[in-house]
Amino acid sequence: MNDVKAPRSRRGFFAAGGAALVAAALAAHAPAALAEGAAAKPRLVLQVSDGDPMKWGLALNNAKNVQSDYGGASKVDIEIVAYGPGIAMLKMGSQAGERVSEAMKAGIHVAACENTMHNLKLTKADMLPEISYVPSGVVELMKKQQQGWAYVRP
Repeated sequence: MNDVKAPRSRRGFFAAGGAALVAAALAAHAPAALAEGAAAKPRLVLQVSDGDPMKWGLALNNAKNVQSDYGGASKVDIEIVAYGPGIAMLKMGSQAGERVSEAMKAGIHVAACENTMHNLKLTKADMLPEISYVPSGVVELMKKQQQGWAYVRP
């Protein structure tokens, strides 16, 4: 008889699936980084392009879990890139704002797409004060992947 219990909630299911996805992405990129003579420090970039607060929660949970599994912020580089509807969670007073700020204090880098901000007529004054900015969220993701970063879209 199988003693493994399935997650009872959707959140538990997604958290377990997200953690497995992150682990697989990091494992897939590790051999390439070592072959290139790069430092063994893993690097993860997460995409958030949905305005759904649950997606932000999942991305933040994935980032926190990866940091924990690798032994802390000094052992792994993590960047969350937000663009499109996902940028709403980086606005002042957003539902995810407090958790985003906590994640950044824990060493997780969070970047907002300036193309999206321009299209939505948002300024840096509208955004959480601690975040950083990239000209294009999609291009940032492409560059990170070309540099050997593992990529996950929760």
